[in-house]
Amino acid sequence: MNVKSILLPLGLAGVAVAAPVHGQRQSLAMLDELDHGGWELRERGGPVRNICLDSGRRLIQLRHPGMACSSVVVEDRNDQVTVQYTCRGQGYGRTQIRRETDALIQIDSQGIVNGLPFSFSAEGRRTGDCRS
Repeated sequence: MNVKSILLPLGLAGVAVAAPVHGQRQSLAMLDELDHGGWELRERGGPVRNICLDSGRRLIQLRHPGMACSSVVVEDRNDQVTVQYTCRGQGYGRTQIRRETDALIQIDSQGIVNGLPFSFSAEGRRTGDCRS
């Protein structure tokens, strides 16, 4: 039996094979898997920031917090994501986040904010529950 004789009786069923499989990994799932709570972001050569992380996706726009920006996912792996984003009239950025564990990450980000360039590398560690 050749391949053609197998596929013809399938009709439209052959198309369903290319459709997303139930339980397929959601885009940027690695960020969703990071532990929520208090995190310390230690910039190399810069300040230490403490944040309350309710979503790992918040780490994408650390220099454009809370702004409505459009984004493009450049890389989406189990251990690393890269996202390029544009905040119309406010600047843009490209952020790469690498997960070592769900409580330890490495961040590299660069772009433009308020007309000035930025570039930073930081290590993020979960420190416990969020502090008031």
